[in-house]
Amino acid sequence: MQISTGGILSQDKSSIVTVTALDNVSFSLADGDSIGLIGHNGAGKTTLLRTMAGIFSPTSGRIERNGRTATIIELGAGLDEELSGYENIYRMGMLLGAGQAELAAMTPGIEEFTELGNFLELPVHTYSTGMKMRLMFAVGTAVKPEILLVDEMFGTGDAAFQSKAQDRMKALIGSARIFVFASHSEALIRQFCKRVFSLEHGKLTEISN
Repeated sequence: MQISTGGILSQDKSSIVTVTALDNVSFSLADGDSIGLIGHNGAGKTTLLRTMAGIFSPTSGRIERNGRTATIIELGAGLDEELSGYENIYRMGMLLGAGQAELAAMTPGIEEFTELGNFLELPVHTYSTGMKMRLMFAVGTAVKPEILLVDEMFGTGDAAFQSKAQDRMKALIGSARIFVFASHSEALIRQFCKRVFSLEHGKLTEISN
């Protein structure tokens, strides 16, 4: 994966607001890389992850990505609130590139991990924040992505879920070719990532150990 971006967001002609979300960010990731992004709210972490995922397009530069990419970036992203939990499993799984046979095989594991039981038959708009996070995380990590992009995945849910999520992530990192994790917590990032970068005002700087 190669990333080289710059960004300008314009509001309108009469009152132009220019925001440099990513300022000449350029780097390459190879198989086996696990990268941590640390920075305060508004530093550009989520913008960078969305750009890497192809959700945002840079106004300059380019992104080259090769491999199945799963994103756990924003609570509710990819969920259809009117569909049931089971229907969302298939919807999100297909968006991540999984086929019908693969989805059928991984659904029992998703059921077990989420512990949502009969709630999976109900519309997602009836779910609590923690329940939505369980579902999103379970699907995003069940498809065995080659490139995994995660934003603050342990910030939502009770302590038991956070512990399960960390254990699952440790197992998954070994199988994913590339892992990128954004968080406010440098200590948490260093549990999972070989390299750590600080993102401040759109500029990326590697932090030495």
